[in-house]
Amino acid sequence: MSTALLTDHYELTMVEAALRSGAASRRCVFEVFARRLPDGRRYGVVAGTGRLLEAVEAFRFGSQELAPLRDSHVVDDATLDFLADFRFTGDIWGYAEGECYFPGSPVLVVESDFAHGVLLETVVLSILNHDSAVASAASRMTSAAGSRPCIEMGSRRTHEEAAVAAARAAYVAGFATSSNLEAGRRHGVPTSGTAAHAFTLLHDDEREAFSAQIASLGKGTTLLVDTYDVPTAVALAVELAGPELGAVRLDSGDLLTQAREVREQLDALGATATKIVVTSDLDEYAIAGLAAGPVDLYGVGTSVVTGSGAPTAGMVYKLVSREDDSGTMVGVAKKSQDKQSVGGRKFALRRRDAKGMAHAEVIGIGEPPADDGDDRALLLPLLHNGVVVEPSRPTLEAARQRHVDSLAELPAEARQLQRGEPAIPTEYLPRS
Repeated sequence: MSTALLTDHYELTMVEAALRSGAASRRCVFEVFARRLPDGRRYGVVAGTGRLLEAVEAFRFGSQELAPLRDSHVVDDATLDFLADFRFTGDIWGYAEGECYFPGSPVLVVESDFAHGVLLETVVLSILNHDSAVASAASRMTSAAGSRPCIEMGSRRTHEEAAVAAARAAYVAGFATSSNLEAGRRHGVPTSGTAAHAFTLLHDDEREAFSAQIASLGKGTTLLVDTYDVPTAVALAVELAGPELGAVRLDSGDLLTQAREVREQLDALGATATKIVVTSDLDEYAIAGLAAGPVDLYGVGTSVVTGSGAPTAGMVYKLVSREDDSGTMVGVAKKSQDKQSVGGRKFALRRRDAKGMAHAEVIGIGEPPADDGDDRALLLPLLHNGVVVEPSRPTLEAARQRHVDSLAELPAEARQLQRGEPAIPTEYLPRS
């Protein structure tokens, strides 16, 4: 399906005006970055790169896309002819999916003429802002959870397509599974799920409901035990499934206290291997608060799919360099108060010490910063002449590993949930 109309009206009118002025063919460099992290956050996580590459490949104006533009007189005939032949033919560089980023990090660099580059702005930002916001929140949750797995289950709390993207982004940042089956089909995210309160309420009593679930899903299933009375349900669950019962789920009340009481009860009944799953409006702070309890898995919904209070990563797409009348590339920058940008094509590396620990995000303007031997370049080629550079096409497993490795090289305070400054500073190096 074409992604060409997943854009703003003014992207097309800018192309029309630039075609008329003759500036549409000027070589340009656009850059995606966040001026700041959400208040108090220590780092962000890049996600959505795989979806972005697919969107750029599908960014074509066929007859179905051109007809409404023509009928609504959005642009003139000359622009419609340009759009009919449109295919992005420039270069795109970007941070690897799963990489941590900081204020000013050039997470995506687009090199093309003006018309081709500006048309991608809206769809690029739509994907990166949403997916990076979810991944950034998910990373804080998985860090708080430690070795205990997190399950993404927020599909009912967001738009149906956002739910699929959110499941993918959460998986990049370490979530173990998702409840969303379309995310499993489309992206290969592992899925899981058992039963809700409605299944218990459907039956005459819990014995009938639990028996039906065990008969269908086996003794290793997870039984929801807080529909009526938790101790009674736990006793019944072990009676029916025995010590092979996979898990019980708690979805309400004082989860920490209940988890301790249920663990004690399960152990007394001989179900020492039965796990405890907790759900109910969890976020990174609630997960951290449950760390002292005998919890085995966390199910997270609303908070992860909405970025845990930061539903957008706040990334912008800015023109930072263009060709002048002499054919020379010159840096350009917005000077508006509170919305300033830094002109010039950027190159980025993570400055690390001899032990591999990061201590700065170093941004070179116009040329790459010098590597002192322990540093790591951050921008990878994603598209060249409009064609995806296949070794850089992110797989989910590679993105998950990149996130693990990227987070591991940050200072320990990066994983603290308390409000604070970015874990490492961003340093700009002027052109030599």
